[in-house]
Amino acid sequence: MEKIKTESSFLIKITKSSLYALCISLILVLVFAFLLRFIALDDEIISPVVQIIKGVSILFGVLIGLKSSTEIGFVSGLIIGLVYTLIAFICFSMLDGFSFEFSKVLLNDIIFGGIIGGISGIIAVNFRKRS
Repeated sequence: MEKIKTESSFLIKITKSSLYALCISLILVLVFAFLLRFIALDDEIISPVVQIIKGVSILFGVLIGLKSSTEIGFVSGLIIGLVYTLIAFICFSMLDGFSFEFSKVLLNDIIFGGIIGGISGIIAVNFRKRS
């Protein structure tokens, strides 16, 4: 019974963290889109800014989600980053008119999300141990 409860709380933690990251991402993308309306930027700048937004979203999602954890930070962060990337892909594809396009960019996003999530998980757990 305890194992089921632990697995359930882990899944809830992963889901909540991914949704926190998605909310942060949506807010930052809206702010960036608002700024683009008034500031002319090169197309070359937009993609790196979007990657930074994703990375910051994952970082804060992991920090919020793992605030009480003191172990398995890398694995939890990695899973949160991967789940966030898939949820964000679905969400932003729906906002783009249901254009689900699997490409090399999506694969790069999944790898990026996993790496940033894993690093963020390590930071979150070690940050909590010192506090």
